[in-house]
Amino acid sequence: MNLDPHPARTRLDTALSALAATFDGMTAHPDEHNCICHWGSAEDLAQLKVPGTELDPDLLQRTWQAPDWSDHASVLRRILPQFATALVSGHVEPPFGMQEAGRAFARGRWQRWPAEQAAAVEEFLHAWWAHTLADPAPAVPAYEVLALSAEASTALSPWLSAWEAQTGPTADGHLAAAAEHWESYLLGDRLPWDTWDDEEELRAELTAWLIRHASDRLRAHGVSGELLHRIRLLGLSGPDRWEDPHWPGHR
Repeated sequence: MNLDPHPARTRLDTALSALAATFDGMTAHPDEHNCICHWGSAEDLAQLKVPGTELDPDLLQRTWQAPDWSDHASVLRRILPQFATALVSGHVEPPFGMQEAGRAFARGRWQRWPAEQAAAVEEFLHAWWAHTLADPAPAVPAYEVLALSAEASTALSPWLSAWEAQTGPTADGHLAAAAEHWESYLLGDRLPWDTWDDEEELRAELTAWLIRHASDRLRAHGVSGELLHRIRLLGLSGPDRWEDPHWPGHR
């Protein structure tokens, strides 16, 4: 079933509004601190302890990227409405991939927050993913949103299952773009994004899903025969893969 982009956008807007309402008035812990030399000034830090004020983009980026907060949860709750809006609009550009932004969620351990707060975060992630799959030109490519969501939730299966259920030209176009981005990594037995742990497990899960689920959709979408062969090669190992005439660089 193909999801119409208008309900998907409505769902995402509702999720963003719920984040704003749920985390309204949140601040960093009063005793929170960070290195003035490497993070920012005392004036910057003071802004995190005042609710509701908009952070400038540079301060927002420094805040979510910092790995050394004493209370990551309170810092994430302080910036979450603005951070989520920036993510959706494509204004967050981590230097090494969107999985970095996903780790900002993971560091906050949002699944352990009070039920209403955790539910608001979970719904935002799922609503953003549904909208991405339904949008022909999302601000952030689907494969980047997938990496972020997997890191944020420490799980890959829910996001792949949603992609599997979402069919049609738009979702298949995102699948084709993802396969083009992933295939060289996966053929080298590497996950296409950096992860904190379980890299081999995630790589195996993504590879198996792509082999099992993607080939027919990609063929119907009209991708090149060469890409289809490279997806096929993922199901082979050892010399069967390396000696295949469609192995990259084959002589």
